[in-house]
Amino acid sequence: MKKYIESTVEKAGLFTLSLRWVIGWTYFSAFWRRLILDNKLIPEEAGYIGEKFNHFLPNALGIKPIIEYLVTNPEALQISMVAFTIIEAIVGLFLILGLFTRLMSIGVFFLAMGILLGSGWIGTTCLDEWQIGVLGVASGFVLFLTGSDAYSVDKYWMNKSYSFTTKKWFTYLGSGNLPIKNLAPKVLVISLLIFGLTLYTNQYFHGGVFGTLHNKSVKPKVEISNIYKNNSQLTFQLYRVEGADVYGSFLIGIQVLDEQQQVIKSFGLEELSQFPKEKINNHYVAKIKPGKHSLIIPLGAKADLTIDLDNIELSKAHSLKLIDISGIEWMADIN
Repeated sequence: MKKYIESTVEKAGLFTLSLRWVIGWTYFSAFWRRLILDNKLIPEEAGYIGEKFNHFLPNALGIKPIIEYLVTNPEALQISMVAFTIIEAIVGLFLILGLFTRLMSIGVFFLAMGILLGSGWIGTTCLDEWQIGVLGVASGFVLFLTGSDAYSVDKYWMNKSYSFTTKKWFTYLGSGNLPIKNLAPKVLVISLLIFGLTLYTNQYFHGGVFGTLHNKSVKPKVEISNIYKNNSQLTFQLYRVEGADVYGSFLIGIQVLDEQQQVIKSFGLEELSQFPKEKINNHYVAKIKPGKHSLIIPLGAKADLTIDLDNIELSKAHSLKLIDISGIEWMADIN
């Protein structure tokens, strides 16, 4: 019985072979589709990964200051996106090969943690990013425990009896039986922490444990702030904080209302589709810009807009209304 248990423990790395390959490909494929199939690391081109990263910002958990720093510093953002892509490629490829498996599993753990904290709130139907994040964290931990067995470079080196494979550092970074005493309670504690992280983030992002379920990816939400008058102009800040990351908010109307909620100035489809770019001061890489039939506000975009009120008395301007193509309206008082 003892020999059977020992044999089963030794083969744990074989039992997780499919898990190792699938996780390896999910990370390597990010590099493959981002750089080989289609170069998405060019800031000026559509589909730039930095703009996708900007989508995480509004409701990120714990790492929001890091994301905001990067999206307000385009050069640092591009360097980070290139480095991130290279790390994903190395982690994914090495996992597929079973090369320094445990070190790569640590990479999986932290890459998945970044996905979870940054974009765990995104997902229009199946809480997509949250599921990817928590499963990645748990899978990284499992692969650290098992390492690799057959069909891996680690095992090949061990079978060849290379001297470095007998070193303690290799068992922690590569594969083999972990030299940790009383492993069971340690696994229990870390598993409980991961499960706790799963429940906490599920509740924080989606209300998935108790209370009312919510999904911030279903419909757009635009916050209006920093409204001030300047001569015959009105300047205000727009920040899109919710909605699908792959679909912009299409603004088809801006209205200035008086105290009786009567429209005193209105900008419709034609005016917004030709909105002067010099009157849009974007803060991040995701930019508010005029489109063919509306003003497009991507998820995570923040900008200061200035509109001309012409001969209208600014003292009459009491509130500001925005109208989305979906019919959603957002209002803010003008002080």
